[in-house]
Amino acid sequence: SVLQKSKFVMCHCSSGQKHALKEVLSDPAVASRLLDTKAAAETRALGRLFKMLNDDPERAAYGHAYVMRASHVGAIATLLISDNLFRCADPAARSAFVLLVEGVKGSGGEVHIFSTMHVSGERLEQLGGLAAILRFPMGEEEEALAAIEDDSDDDEDWDLLAELLAPSKKD
Repeated sequence: SVLQKSKFVMCHCSSGQKHALKEVLSDPAVASRLLDTKAAAETRALGRLFKMLNDDPERAAYGHAYVMRASHVGAIATLLISDNLFRCADPAARSAFVLLVEGVKGSGGEVHIFSTMHVSGERLEQLGGLAAILRFPMGEEEEALAAIEDDSDDDEDWDLLAELLAPSKKD
């Protein structure tokens, strides 16, 4: 119908694969038409996170231990969380994620729940499914405590971060 035509956008991308969504969503002409969609908001939030990791890494956190520690000190301005975390088998973990989301919202922060069916959700999953943009840098004591609690290998985290921050290569 005529009312539905405004919901369709014709655009070009280099392939028909799912990863081409990133290319389409980064096109300014398409982005301007999709400004008010959830996918565009998620893409912008993830872009802000990666920019913060590059420009001011002390005001960004990823991984469960770091984000939970930031939440405990009220440092989270924007929480990025994967929908997969709400489907985990452990009820205590699911409850902790719900409390995290409610706590961030209660403190006036933004919360973005990313779908893992979308490219931006897949990229967030590469960071453990949980990340945050912080209101203020975490103190050295909080970072040290979070590092002790974090079970992941630091070298792998830095390699993954470098890969995610690297400019995407055009085919």
